[in-house]
Amino acid sequence: MDGMTLTGVRPDTRGTASKGAGPEAPGPDPAGAGTDAPRAAAAGFGTGGVGTATAGVRADARIVARADGRGGTVLPVLDGSGPLAPRRTRGSGVEARVMVVGAMSGPLGGDRFTLSARVEKDARLRIGSAAATLALPGQAPGEARYDVRLDVAEDAELHWLPEQLISATGSDLRVTTLAEVAAGARLVLREEQVLGRAGERPGLLTSRLTLRVAGRTVLDQQLSCGPGAPGGWDGPAALAGHRAVGQLLVVRPEFAERPPAPRMLGEHAALMPLPGPAALVTALAPDALRLRRVLDEGRALLE
Repeated sequence: MDGMTLTGVRPDTRGTASKGAGPEAPGPDPAGAGTDAPRAAAAGFGTGGVGTATAGVRADARIVARADGRGGTVLPVLDGSGPLAPRRTRGSGVEARVMVVGAMSGPLGGDRFTLSARVEKDARLRIGSAAATLALPGQAPGEARYDVRLDVAEDAELHWLPEQLISATGSDLRVTTLAEVAAGARLVLREEQVLGRAGERPGLLTSRLTLRVAGRTVLDQQLSCGPGAPGGWDGPAALAGHRAVGQLLVVRPEFAERPPAPRMLGEHAALMPLPGPAALVTALAPDALRLRRVLDEGRALLE
C-alpha cells in the first residue's frame, strides 16, 4: 500500500547535464567510473579512478503552485537535486503540470529522497513521473527512504499521479506519504507498487500513507511486503499471491454530505468511503497493467 515514489529509472547516461538543459548525447566514460559516475558525484565522491560510492545519495525536490490572479497557476518554486528533477510541462486551463524525471538510478540502499509539494489557495496542480521508480540494492548499508509531503490549501486542487514503484530483488525501501488537505480542498492520489521485475522475487518494501483533512487524521495505514516483512504478507489475508498492489485516494468536499457507496470493483478491489470527505480504492492484481485498469475504473466513479 502506502507510500509512493516518482523518480524515473535512468538509462545508462554518461556524463552530466546542467539543470534545465536538454538531453545530452552519451560521451566516453571517465576511467573507472562507468555508469555510476553521476551517482558517485552526487554522493560527494569524485569520478576519476573511483569505483562506486560507499554513501547513499541525499536528494530533495520542492514544488509550490500559486494562483496567478488571472485564472491560471504559476510555479514560483520548482527545484530538485540529484535523482529528483521536476520539470514543468504544458498545462491545461487553470492547471499547472509537473513531471518528475529520474536524473539517475535509484533509490538504492542508503539513499534518502524527499519530495514536497504545496498547492496554495485557488491553485491547481497535476504531478506525474516520467517513468516507473525502480528500488535497487546498493553498496551503502541500511534501507533507502523516500518521503513525500503534500499540502493542499483551501479551495486548491492537487492530482498526485506517479508511475509504479518496482521493488527489485535485494532492495530495502521505506516510503512515506503524508497528505495535509485543508477544508474545501481537493486531492486525487494514486500509488502503485509492483513486487519484483518479471520472474524475480521482490525486495523488502514498507510503505505508509497518511491523510489529514482539516487537521483530522482520516487515514493512516502501513504495508510491508517481501523478505523480512511480518509473516503472512503474501497469504490469503493480504496479497494472496498477487504481484501488484495499489490505492487511489480521492478527497472532494461534496463527499462530506454525499459519500460514495461502498462497492466491489471486481474480485480483488474495493471502493470504501472514509470518515470525512474522502474515499479509498484498494486493489490487488497480477501485474501493473491490470492494476492500473482497476484504479482507473475507481477514479472514473469518484471524479
